[in-house]
Amino acid sequence: MPMRAPHPDAIADCVLAAFNKLSAKFKPRALANGGRESVPLAGIVLCRTTNNGFEASKAINGTNGDTHYEGRKSSSSLTCVSLATGMRCLPQSKLAQAKGNVLHDWHAEILAIRGFNRWVLEECLELAKAGKETQSGEWVAWRSPITLQARSEDAKDERVNDTKAATNTDTMTPPFTFCPEISIHMYVSQAPCGDASMELLMSRQPSSEPWTHAAPSADPDDMLGRGHFDQLGVVRRKPSRPDAPVTASKSCSDKLAFKQVTGLLSGLVGGLVGSEGSYLESVVLPEKEIVREAVERCWGKEGRIKDLVCMEERRGMRYRPFGVEATSRNFEYAAPDEGAVGSNLSALWTPRKSEVLINGVLQGRKQFDPKGASCVSRREMWKLAHEVAEACGARELCEVLHENTYGGAKRAMRGEREGVKDEVRRKALQGWRSNEGDEDWSLNDA
Repeated sequence: MPMRAPHPDAIADCVLAAFNKLSAKFKPRALANGGRESVPLAGIVLCRTTNNGFEASKAINGTNGDTHYEGRKSSSSLTCVSLATGMRCLPQSKLAQAKGNVLHDWHAEILAIRGFNRWVLEECLELAKAGKETQSGEWVAWRSPITLQARSEDAKDERVNDTKAATNTDTMTPPFTFCPEISIHMYVSQAPCGDASMELLMSRQPSSEPWTHAAPSADPDDMLGRGHFDQLGVVRRKPSRPDAPVTASKSCSDKLAFKQVTGLLSGLVGGLVGSEGSYLESVVLPEKEIVREAVERCWGKEGRIKDLVCMEERRGMRYRPFGVEATSRNFEYAAPDEGAVGSNLSALWTPRKSEVLINGVLQGRKQFDPKGASCVSRREMWKLAHEVAEACGARELCEVLHENTYGGAKRAMRGEREGVKDEVRRKALQGWRSNEGDEDWSLNDA
């Protein structure tokens, strides 16, 4: 008999409890006028089914309410493995200066996903150092020889049928996989920016007239920002003030839509861990932040993703929709209906790492100082992926990760994953514009 999913309040409580344990430096600041800053919060929660009938409702103490979960019980336990706050991103004009040291996007949802990827790599490194005699860690495991052989044969079939030139990464099977009986859930304190929140944004404006940031561009690849409310279901860039520099970072709504096909793992991490266990089962939002029409249009089977519903599975990747569930819990630092100043601080926490960030780098460092690189920056993630590949003896992957530049490593990692991404952009997320400009650097750069 299938286990029931944990109650959305339990998922929210798990993230909120982890956030509440953080010290004051990780949280929005009080203002001199008696007000306070606000910021979105997002967290990744893993649910493990067990055999002892353990109830999730007994595992967590409520953080802003009781823990009555309306009788929904599950033989599971919940663990928050990544959480983040944040609401800023890097202007496109500054990408070339980043050199892998500055985050491009530190909205809470995206930063939490990057934290999750960091945590996954650290779990793999711990297992690799323990050796293959230790078949499984707490969350990740070595692939069995049978699985390796089966997936290798699948890859051969794909290469025979594929008319495109294959890269050497098509022959690689990730050495790690997620342990069975684990599902992944996400809590977000407000509707993600972009298509899933357009109706909410419209309802909160004094006028329903679209916001116009600038004159219409002649470039057909330009993405919309916050305005043009008459256009729904389209790919949007991160919203910002009308006078802010333009960014090419896609909205959180769009990025989460993409993750329904590729899973939560980034390209480098996906070379080490199979993508099939990395999909969100649910996204939990406060009740007042859910407009069902928007949610279905943005992420649902009958919305803009409909042409991907029957897509063929390729290297473990296919459209796997997540459910959107409502929680009665509210985040203490969520923006009220009126007022509140947005915080320029971002917090990142995983069981092994914690950071306070400003402008995409560690607090107290200048923006483009290499010493200010976050543990989830491109540079630090590339370093860790290389360390994991060496520790587990993945020679082919080590060769790929030895490329001279980050862009070279990304190109060498392309293969079936790139074909899947192209299909998503072509069939569902037309207008997706790559955020390019931070690829031409190496780990040897100062």
